[in-house]
Amino acid sequence: MGSLDPIAATPRRSHDQAPPAAETPVTVDTTGGSQTRSLEPVADASQAAASAVVQPAAAETAPVAERTGPLFSELGLSAPIMQAIQELGYHHPTPIQAGAIPMVLAGHDVLGVAQTGTGKTASFVLPLLEILHGSRARARMPRCLILEPTRELALQVAENFKLYGKHLRLTHALLIGGESMKDQREILGRGVDVLIATPGRLIDLFERGGLLLTQARHLVIDEADRMLDMGFIPDIEKIVGLLPPNRQTLFFSATMAPEIRKLADAFLNAPKEITVARQSSVATTIDEALVVVPEDDKRRVLRRLLRQQDVQNAIVFCNRKRDVDTLLKSLTKHGFSAGALHGDLPQSVRFATLERFRAGELAILVCSDVAARGIDIGGLSHVFNFDLPFNAEDYVHRIGRTGRAGRQGHAISLASPYDKHLADAIESLTGKTIPQPAYPGVTPTEWAPEDASGDRGRHRDKKRHGKDRRKDHTDQPKTPEREQPIQDAAPQEPVRRDTPQHHAPRPEKAGAEKAGAEKTRTERTRADAPRQDDARHGDTRRQRPPRDERGGSVRPAPAFDPQSPPTGFGHDTPAFMLLPRRARGGDA
Repeated sequence: MGSLDPIAATPRRSHDQAPPAAETPVTVDTTGGSQTRSLEPVADASQAAASAVVQPAAAETAPVAERTGPLFSELGLSAPIMQAIQELGYHHPTPIQAGAIPMVLAGHDVLGVAQTGTGKTASFVLPLLEILHGSRARARMPRCLILEPTRELALQVAENFKLYGKHLRLTHALLIGGESMKDQREILGRGVDVLIATPGRLIDLFERGGLLLTQARHLVIDEADRMLDMGFIPDIEKIVGLLPPNRQTLFFSATMAPEIRKLADAFLNAPKEITVARQSSVATTIDEALVVVPEDDKRRVLRRLLRQQDVQNAIVFCNRKRDVDTLLKSLTKHGFSAGALHGDLPQSVRFATLERFRAGELAILVCSDVAARGIDIGGLSHVFNFDLPFNAEDYVHRIGRTGRAGRQGHAISLASPYDKHLADAIESLTGKTIPQPAYPGVTPTEWAPEDASGDRGRHRDKKRHGKDRRKDHTDQPKTPEREQPIQDAAPQEPVRRDTPQHHAPRPEKAGAEKAGAEKTRTERTRADAPRQDDARHGDTRRQRPPRDERGGSVRPAPAFDPQSPPTGFGHDTPAFMLLPRRARGGDA
């Protein structure tokens, strides 16, 4: 938990201009901010070396910026931290790093807004290492708390602390789901300086008494807009209420929607704002493309594009977890080296899949939006959107996985004819139209009419029509036919079960109004075929009054007479009920 293997890193240099003087807000408004070389570890040294070869133009276009831009040595970092930075080959910070590091060291709250791939992680890791290395932590009382929306991002932040703090005697711990809580409690019991956690597991452990936050003087809320999307804001508010009021809060987000602004106003105290590039802008190093194909043809088109394009490694994003599994089976069946990543997978499987993808054992990673934020895959050549995201901002975060550190990237999106409203939302957010180039063997289709809106509307129509057909089949006029026999049978008398000569009564005997004359005729017929039991029953029936005199079952019952013969059973009156009744009370 506390020990993590670092990712091999290679030298990278930034050619961005220096940010303006620290003010409120500090704004570095540069459309080329996405071209900066982020201070983030790269997974493959050979890929980093190759990228240095294909970037001579970038070095030639900004020679002045390289001479006049700030250096890490000018930001007030101590010698041990500078030694780690120099060993990694870094010299110039990115705009978000150059703006945030001095503000954090000065003790200000910071609101940082920068798109993915600009080095936000190092912008708070480096100054926090500088602040924390002067003292030690107590048991179960971390001095710094960093909140991340996903386990993958938490692991990546821990790797940054490992890399940049390797010459410092500081400890950090991961508090994430999918791991043994017992082991996490043991690590916290020994004392950690930095606690990197996801909100759910943090609250769970706190409520179990395994954690105290009274000494956490530094709070980092990373990827705040993703926290909002994932519904973690109530947990964040609860966690903030557990921290001391005199704390330093660092708030980072890729976008600044009105909801995020409200959260920042609630959590921060007179913050210094650092904004890099236009919100939700796409990196200029990414070549975008859009292909409109029928929904059922998406998998075939994706396989063709994967074979046609010079794909070194690629991430394929799906909107639904079940689509991730289905697409993975399709790619594996057709010979592609692919893996899956989504929230339902065990944590050990997710970590192993990421490591295999970083190591080059897997060429394609099919995933949901859980991997759209912050996961730094060095040298990622392509991003494919198997589905256009429902949230337009997720499009920027998805394709931001490629085109990093000045490298050229490619982002190809597949859309069904019913996804035009999603494409329009993306183009409205980014401020430009996504090109629709032609690819060999791929026949694009036209957008569906505007009235046929909705995601995958054609399939919804099919399901709806199928339900209508089943409903029409169910609504056939069968109910009256079933009810008719019941209504006809309602006024009938119960079928009589008597001696063998009564087993087939005629229908005309069913009505109560035909009791008198027909019963007399029936008794006369029975008398012609004398039997011992007939004589006994005949005598009994002769003792009972006719039905028309007794009245129907719905008429009011007469006054009770203990000597009167029992009624209500018709001709099926049991023999024991015909016995004389014993007198009551003193009459006995």
